[in-house]
Amino acid sequence: MHFSNIYKTGKALMASILLLLVVLMPALQITGAQSVGVCYGRNGNNLPAEGEVVDLYKSNGIGRMRIYEPNEATLQALRGSNIELTVTILNSELPALNDAAAATAWVQKNVQPYSADVRFKYIAVGNEIHHYSAEVGSLLPAIQNIHSAIVAANLQGQIKVSTAIDTTLVANPFPPSDGVYDAANQFIQPVIDFLVSSGAPLLVNVYPYFSYTDNPSIDLAYALFTSQGVVVPDGTRYPSLFDALLDAQYAALEKAGAPNMEIVVSESGWPSEGGDQATPQNAATFYQNLINHVTSTTGTPKRPGKAIETYLFAMFDENLKDGKPVEKHFGVFSPNKQPKYQLTFG
Repeated sequence: MHFSNIYKTGKALMASILLLLVVLMPALQITGAQSVGVCYGRNGNNLPAEGEVVDLYKSNGIGRMRIYEPNEATLQALRGSNIELTVTILNSELPALNDAAAATAWVQKNVQPYSADVRFKYIAVGNEIHHYSAEVGSLLPAIQNIHSAIVAANLQGQIKVSTAIDTTLVANPFPPSDGVYDAANQFIQPVIDFLVSSGAPLLVNVYPYFSYTDNPSIDLAYALFTSQGVVVPDGTRYPSLFDALLDAQYAALEKAGAPNMEIVVSESGWPSEGGDQATPQNAATFYQNLINHVTSTTGTPKRPGKAIETYLFAMFDENLKDGKPVEKHFGVFSPNKQPKYQLTFG
């Protein structure tokens, strides 16, 4: 080929590559190696419209979202956004989903119509079920039926079906290596067995704030990632309470026959008011240090060397949330979309 033709061909190829990068750059910026998401709760009467919320995620580079029940307006707004999505199924819906046909209908209504351009990642079947929960007997069949419906829709390569638990299912969390599922909570064993067989992670809500307020002997700096760390009785040095809580979960999984199961931190946060040490300063410190930690490759003593997929709780303060006053003040944004803290989300 003549040199001038080679030159022209090379220029054309370079232009095509540059054009492709321009097209792909927004998607690369949102997903990338980022491992922090934010939970989008809707228990408020003053929250922005769903489309505005999705725009707020995109403008802040937040590439993952967890929602607490399917919401058509949210799902429509997520189309084409490239935001990875975790959808939670309410505990009250679990008994109905023990019927396989109902589970199939749930997937056909809430997942399949959107799956071409909404990036579903996890379905969390139930949130913080305990042995005393009315729905405990319905948990495993509901997980199995939703999983089967996802497989029938040929979406199992994209979507993993799991459940979200809290850290209190584990007894003896100190030292973390002693963590084991409490005898009263053995309902979780067959759930773990099923998740192992399906290749799904376990979702765990991890709150150093509540562990700190429930145990006055814990140092505040240890809960906020600002201490020099603690050497636990087995000789392991833990740099933060978050890592200790997470490794107690991994220890329990090992004892339950699931040493290779991954954990996704499906909630973690610190309130800005309404309780002990619930201040804007502490919340800002916790959130930014949490983000820095989980997006690094530090990992935990039990699982070093990799980022920790984590979802901050929550996007907004929610003025209609039930429970203690602190429950209304976990937002990283105010309902008027103004940031409560100057955070970098990855």
